[in-house]
Amino acid sequence: MTATVSAPAPVAAAGDDRGGAGAPLAPLVEEVAAVTAEHARRTDTEAVFPAEALQALRRTRLLGLLVPAAEGGLGGGLGDVLTATRRLGREDMSLAMVFAMHCQQVAAVVRHADGPLRAELLPRIGAGEVYLASVTTEAGKGGALLSACAPLEERAGHLVMDRFAPIVTGGAHADGFLVTMRSPGSGNEQDVSLVYADRDQLEVAAAGGWDPHGMRASHSGALHLRGTVPGHQVVGEHGRFRDIVAHTFGPLAHLGWSASWLGTAEGALARTVRMLRSGRTRGGADLDSELLLTRLARVRHRLEAVAALLDHTLDVVEREDVSRPRVQLLVNGLKVTASEQCHTAVQELVDTVGLRHGYLRDSPVALERALRDLRSASLNFSNDRLLLADGKLTLLDAEVRLA
Repeated sequence: MTATVSAPAPVAAAGDDRGGAGAPLAPLVEEVAAVTAEHARRTDTEAVFPAEALQALRRTRLLGLLVPAAEGGLGGGLGDVLTATRRLGREDMSLAMVFAMHCQQVAAVVRHADGPLRAELLPRIGAGEVYLASVTTEAGKGGALLSACAPLEERAGHLVMDRFAPIVTGGAHADGFLVTMRSPGSGNEQDVSLVYADRDQLEVAAAGGWDPHGMRASHSGALHLRGTVPGHQVVGEHGRFRDIVAHTFGPLAHLGWSASWLGTAEGALARTVRMLRSGRTRGGADLDSELLLTRLARVRHRLEAVAALLDHTLDVVEREDVSRPRVQLLVNGLKVTASEQCHTAVQELVDTVGLRHGYLRDSPVALERALRDLRSASLNFSNDRLLLADGKLTLLDAEVRLA
């Protein structure tokens, strides 16, 4: 049965000196951001996971940001997650996405797990001991989140797992996994269960390498998971993964991803403006150039629009039933808009500063890396798939009642 959880008191937001469920959030996020910035160029070049940043997330206990204070966490809210994700995105989009997706998994445990699983797992997450990876991809199903081919098998009160996933963000470094599989005894691929598996309960085998165009430090390679877990490690109820997606996975994914993309674009604009003001462009930039000023204004407007939509969507998600079609349209629209506008904004910055500062990999402005990373945004749960769903939802609302 789905657990009922009272809303935790949020920790102080970044930039806020007020105390919350513990120390203010801003210093913790800044500590992680500093470590992230120190290693971002190397982790991108080598396509390796940001292990140092993960250690900082453990040390600051930001991995337990969403765990209620009564259960050993920082007692933060979704707004705190988005604030932290935007700040981390300014330094490295890969790390920001890793953090946001971990928080999505934690939210699923907080909102939907109960009994021994909840009692065992949440204090460990709150202490920074457990980084959670999501195992929802599956070969041959084309990104369809609500279906599963690999079956769970029940055996003497335990669940036997044999699961291959072509993409698992940070999976090689995860301490635990939330895994979607076809429910025991069911022949229906839409009958999906979500199961928690600790790393020491599994054989975890990497399958293939990881050398992508962007998001290189996310280290989202393929994994094969085999093992047996106690039967109580089902999150929610067997076959009820659709409810978890509607109320938690979907909204938190699109909010968290969008915050990551916005932070990446904000960082790109901030570095560009600092570079222009310092006169480090070849021959010095003409800060009175109408073309330059117009392009900068367009970029700023794009980011302001995404930020406003992100804030509005957060407000609606926290107040309304997220399963309502008009809220689904808003959440999906945020993802599509943020993915398109943040990428376009950085592309405009590249055009603004030109080849030397916008295209070369060794430029301190790092626009080239931001552009490569943001190219993945429209592909990360395809915009085409979301637009198709939103077109059908739009036809259901002849009154056009915007959320």
